[in-house]
Amino acid sequence: MNERRNHWPIAVVLTIILVAVIICPGCKKQPSLSPDTNQPASQRPATEPLAASTDESTRTDTALRPSLKQVIAAARTWSPTFESWFGKPAPDFTLTDIAGQSHKLSDYRGKDVMLIFWATWCGPCRMEIPELIQLRNATSPDKLAMLAISYISPRNSTEMVKNFVAQNKDINYPVFSVESGEMPDPYSMVDYIPCSFFINPQGKIKLATVGLLQLSDMKAVLQAE
Repeated sequence: MNERRNHWPIAVVLTIILVAVIICPGCKKQPSLSPDTNQPASQRPATEPLAASTDESTRTDTALRPSLKQVIAAARTWSPTFESWFGKPAPDFTLTDIAGQSHKLSDYRGKDVMLIFWATWCGPCRMEIPELIQLRNATSPDKLAMLAISYISPRNSTEMVKNFVAQNKDINYPVFSVESGEMPDPYSMVDYIPCSFFINPQGKIKLATVGLLQLSDMKAVLQAE
């Protein structure tokens, strides 16, 4: 006896779940000094690795280094800022760190320089610190100088900065607590943090970023052509 099979239409429902890992990419400083020049980073998941990051084997091969444009396009937790300053000489300054050591930006000519603007109350800034410690451990001071600058405010006094560093003894780069008025533009115009300026060995601003940087991001920017 032949069995008759009924073929009923099968409705397939595809449910797409978007898991949005939203973190605050940057904290708003007070007061707003230049709202049109420095906008907050777009909301992007901080846990996604940078596609343009390179390993040890590619670091030695300049032909495989990403372009700066590729690094920016791959960004997930930060955005470029102060674009009009890219390629221009980085304004010089002299500051004394919380340990009493004087630093002049132009004295670091011939090596990369990373200026990190942060505050003790800024969550993303605090999340970035372990990444900065790893970068310092992984990169020779002969090739990279790192200066962490924290602007004085009622919520971020010099004493607060010193206490924070004392409690976080792994911090292995110079830390500064200064008034924003002590700094020339564009540094004095920083309005969202964390914010970083990457200055090349020729003393020109290569890139400025706003938002949380991971170690892979920092390395990619430094390696980019």
